[in-house]
Amino acid sequence: PAPAEAGRAPGPPDGGWGWMVLLGAFLSIGFAYAFPKGLAIFFKEIQGFFGTSYSEVAWVSSIMLATTYGAGPISSILVNRYGSRPVVMFGGLLCGVGMISAAFCTSILQLYICVGFITGFGLALNLQPSVIIIGKYFLKRRPIANGLAMAGSPVMLCTLAPLNQFLFENFGWRGSFLILGAILLNCCVAGALFRPIGAHTALVKTPVTEEGKDALKGKITEDGPTENKPEEEGGKDCFEKINQYLDFSLFKHRGFLIYLIGNVLMFLGFFAPIVFLAPYAKHTGIDEYSAAFLLSILAVVDMVARPTTGIIANSKWVRPRIQYFFSFAIAFNGACHLLCPLASSYSGLVVYSSFFGLAFGMVCAMLFETLMDLVGAARFTSAVGLVTIAECCTILLGPPIGGILIDTFGDYKYMFIKCGAVMVLAGTFLFIMNYYNYRMLAKEEKERKTKEEDPKSVRTEDESKKNWNKDSTQDGPELEPLREKGEGVKKEMNG
Repeated sequence: PAPAEAGRAPGPPDGGWGWMVLLGAFLSIGFAYAFPKGLAIFFKEIQGFFGTSYSEVAWVSSIMLATTYGAGPISSILVNRYGSRPVVMFGGLLCGVGMISAAFCTSILQLYICVGFITGFGLALNLQPSVIIIGKYFLKRRPIANGLAMAGSPVMLCTLAPLNQFLFENFGWRGSFLILGAILLNCCVAGALFRPIGAHTALVKTPVTEEGKDALKGKITEDGPTENKPEEEGGKDCFEKINQYLDFSLFKHRGFLIYLIGNVLMFLGFFAPIVFLAPYAKHTGIDEYSAAFLLSILAVVDMVARPTTGIIANSKWVRPRIQYFFSFAIAFNGACHLLCPLASSYSGLVVYSSFFGLAFGMVCAMLFETLMDLVGAARFTSAVGLVTIAECCTILLGPPIGGILIDTFGDYKYMFIKCGAVMVLAGTFLFIMNYYNYRMLAKEEKERKTKEEDPKSVRTEDESKKNWNKDSTQDGPELEPLREKGEGVKKEMNG
């Protein structure tokens, strides 16, 4: 950068290197979401090799998904402390080590540790920073950027499914895990693209005032590593140190609580229909290849729906009220599941898969954009971590509850009805509560403006008198203690 720009606080460029950052986020998010689903191809051989039941093998993907979401707060703390780039690169290294170690496992418990926990934690370190860095590089085009980045999930799913089948037929599950571990190391390359947006300001020395240095220091620590002074940390307890990296005051934020409750409820029925779509098709008498093709249809429609939804959400008609659009997408998703039992033929299931892919893509494209719209870019890092730790419980319980309904009634339709009803309820809740939130925000803004306008009319009457008092006392020694205290508070805030 030119020296003249060094002292200026950098803003989201909405382009430039941001497109390379978007490419890295596309790869990282794609691996984080698609990789646990693509491992199902190896489960049958692993089940026969270790002599376990299918449910025990299926816990590998469940543990990986739960770890990916449950480790969200840890990932957010690391991003706030070290920045997005080193966290993603370390996460890619963990993914590779976990899958390579899994190739040498001799028991199902070792697979839980290597694939479920180690690889799942590595994927968590890929997912959170990738979503966070987009908000720092894009502002005006942020919904479009989020939609394109989230499209990495269906693209990777379409790629990994045939790749895993090819690897399985030629190398077996152990050789496939070795190769997949090497492929996951590409997450380190994706993380290397996450250049901190404010890092260059720390490399150029320019003559600025003390206030400018403090402001510049605060901006640098927002995007890069945070340096804590020992004397500042000395008087803090453990909770204060954690709260420094993870903002628990978000639980007092009305919009955040509405989003959190609605999403926790939504995830009870979000992933189960994808897991049971192919088994349901086989249950109705459809052959295996045709049943698997339904997932391909869903992924292709999802691939198109995510960037398209981002473009629509970025329009001037939708973006000011994007929470309503998100609520509609969730309810639309639930309505598709409620109508699924009516699709008894293969053509009906193709139509259902198409609409399901559209609704699924709409929800995923706006999942993090709506959260950033509520809490802002500055608190988004902590918000993502707190949301994912709450969502991991319902993500882990959703498919098993659906399986219990199938085992109890011997029919898949009750599982789809349960998922549809839960998602319609979540969409309705978010729509009503977001309407209430918008009304309250408008009311609070109106009251704030009224309070700002009223004192002005009172001050104009005695303006000259107050100015005379200010001029006569501003240099007096009696104000020195107050001035020193104010400067100390100001430096602490900047720090």
